[in-house]
Amino acid sequence: QVQLVESGGGLVQAGGSLRLSCAASGRTSSIYRMGWFRQAPGKEREFVASIRWSVGTTYYADSVKGRFTISRDNGKNTVYLQMNSLKPEDTAVYYCAAGRRITTVTMASGYDYWGQGTQVTVSS
Repeated sequence: QVQLVESGGGLVQAGGSLRLSCAASGRTSSIYRMGWFRQAPGKEREFVASIRWSVGTTYYADSVKGRFTISRDNGKNTVYLQMNSLKPEDTAVYYCAAGRRITTVTMASGYDYWGQGTQVTVSS
């Protein structure tokens, strides 16, 4: 089992920045990939970004490319999501996820473990 704990959400004005953190514990050696998803009220959960745990290869949703950066610190078993130039449409609950398998990066079903989520609110 892997446990994930997110932190760093909050309220920010449009154009501002936030950094989310996700600390992993437990059987972290089984992690192949970690990712961030988000879910706005009344909408489905959507892929934001992902990173391969061992080699650091990153993937981004088109909506956040150039504004968000995913990174990891293997020594701390932590993944980060630096969010810049935030827009009101970025408002959502952000979830950290970890996957053990080689699957489609953007699909939530490809991840095995989930954090509790952290609220990000961007005001206009």
